[in-house]
Formats: sequence, C-alpha cells, structure tokens
Amino acid sequence: MSGMGNSTLTGLESFRTAKGTIVDVRTASEYAQGHWPGAVNIPLFTDEQRHQVGLNYKQEGRLKAIQLGLKLCGPALADLSVALSTAAAGPANPLRIYCWRGGMRSNSMGWLAGLSDHPVMVLEGGYKTYRRWVLDLFDQPWPLRVLGGRTGTGKTDLLQELHQQGVGVIDLEGLASHRGSSFGNLGLPPQPTSEHYENRLAECLEALRQQGVQGIWVEAESIQVGRCRIPKGFFDQMQRSPVLEIQRSDRERVERLVEVYSCHEQAELREATERIQKRLGPQRTRQALEAIDSKNWAAACEAMLDYYDSCYDRELARSPARDSVNLEGLDSRQAARLLLEQGHVIPGISN
Repeated sequence: MSGMGNSTLTGLESFRTAKGTIVDVRTASEYAQGHWPGAVNIPLFTDEQRHQVGLNYKQEGRLKAIQLGLKLCGPALADLSVALSTAAAGPANPLRIYCWRGGMRSNSMGWLAGLSDHPVMVLEGGYKTYRRWVLDLFDQPWPLRVLGGRTGTGKTDLLQELHQQGVGVIDLEGLASHRGSSFGNLGLPPQPTSEHYENRLAECLEALRQQGVQGIWVEAESIQVGRCRIPKGFFDQMQRSPVLEIQRSDRERVERLVEVYSCHEQAELREATERIQKRLGPQRTRQALEAIDSKNWAAACEAMLDYYDSCYDRELARSPARDSVNLEGLDSRQAARLLLEQGHVIPGISN
C-alpha cells in the first residue's frame, strides 16, 4: 500500500551490493568519529537527545525511552522526511539506513522514509557490524608491494601515475590527508580519525578485490601517518612485503621538496621544524630556521634531509626483500612507463 513503507532488515553483504544512498542516522559526533565512507549523515537525535534517551532507557526501561524519543524528535519529523527524500535524490528511490546497532534509530528512520514510498534497507547489527567487517579485512592476506625511496623522490606522484596506468594502488597518505612528516599536514584538509581512516582503507581494499587486482602497491610508511594509524595487521603485511626503492639525485629531491613546501607560510614551516628540533639537533635546527627566515628554501631542505634520510634507511634495512631502480631525470609519467616496460610493475598482476 502506498505510503505505508517498505523497510527490510538485511545483512552486510546484501546491504553493500544494494542500490540507494547510504544514510547514517547516528548523531553528528558519532558520524565524525567514523562512518561508512560516502554515507550521508541525517541524525535522528542530537548528542544531548541521544544521551537523554539512553539514560532514560537504563533508568525507566525501553517503553519510557521510546516515548521520550518520540517526544524529542516529533517536532523534527517533517524536516527529517524532507532530508531523507533529498538524500534519495528523487521520489520512491531506495535508501540504505544504519545506526549504531541496527535498532530503534535506523528502524524509525526507515519507517519515516517508507511513508514517502522509499524502499528501505536497514543494516542488521548497524555500524557495529560494519566495523567488524572493516577490522577483519586487515587480517586477511593481501598481495602487497611497497614503493620505497628517500624523502623527495616523488613516491606519491609515481603511485598516482601508476594508478592511471591500471596498476592496483592505495594512497595511504591521501586517505590520511597527510604526507607523513612533521610538514605533512601543510595545505591539506583536516585528518580523519584513525577509525575513519581504517574505514577508508578497507573500502579501497575491497574495491581492488572486486576489480580482480592481484598486486596492490602502497608507499613505504611508518605505522603513524600524522594522527592516523595504519591498522597493525595491514602494517605487519607491509613490513613483510617486497620493496621497490626508487632513487633520484639529491638535487632533484631538493627541487621537488621546494616545489611542494615553499608555497606555505614561513610561520607554518618554522613551527613544523621546531616540532622535530630534538631529533634534528641544535645545529641543523638553527640552520633550517635561518634558511626559512631568509626564504632560502633549498638550504632549509638540505639542513633536514640527513635526518629524514637516516630515518628512512633504518626502516628500509628491515625489509626482507628489496630491489632498486634509478629514476634520475624522469618525470612521474616517464618513470611509471619505465617501471612498466622493465617489468618492475605489472598492471593487475602480482609480481
């Protein structure tokens, strides 16, 4: 019957493959902590309202909590209905809805969407089920290959070019909105939480698996990319995977670093340098700061390269298997073509 709703409780796999906008009906703070990538947030309650309902549930039971919830969200039902239809991008288009456990919030919003004739899937077990799937994914074996190279060798640009050439690639720094050093956040949007970083990474892995890509290239990283932490199971696999180290001249590396970082404010560059002054030591810190003050960007980079090179070399020494290739004088497109022509990288096939 039209207007009576069509809501179906479904498992994760059916929910993943179904059509329709994914709607997260948890609070804004829950959503910010981590959510299904691409999901639209239409919260049934504010954080304070959720707290009140939860407290009422513990103190007076389920029925009283439901009645309080109805009282709190009642005035907003019309706006919520409009928001759901807007998210569906058209009348009678399907929606996929989840909350924390797949309980009252998602079912209530499913009922409301159904009143506007939207077919609705509600995720059984809610976001908790999704998070279990995410975390389990990192303990599965993945055919990883690691692209290594000292700071300024252009690893990220090369990975992006390889991706354009049909190679399976995951940009760990792009997912984290951070370049992985003290200067790594400059000019980039705010980082996600580690929880949401895991969600993003899981979706990338699943997408590559669905595409049938057997070899997956990632950049050599520390386990911490800014404030985002690479999941341990996945990081352990990176540590055991073969490394292809790319090499460039020091001149090229400095030129690349100057191009990336010289556009930022001197105050930002000073602050980033001061964060690592204990590791740089007093002499190199002074040289770097003086160079920044005088806008001698090349000298600033040179003052810090020894520190970053020694850090990278220690990490590389732990690799169980590694090869190297000199890409001096080549831009990213030429470098990618060389790696493909020489068989260092094979599109879609595990090396």
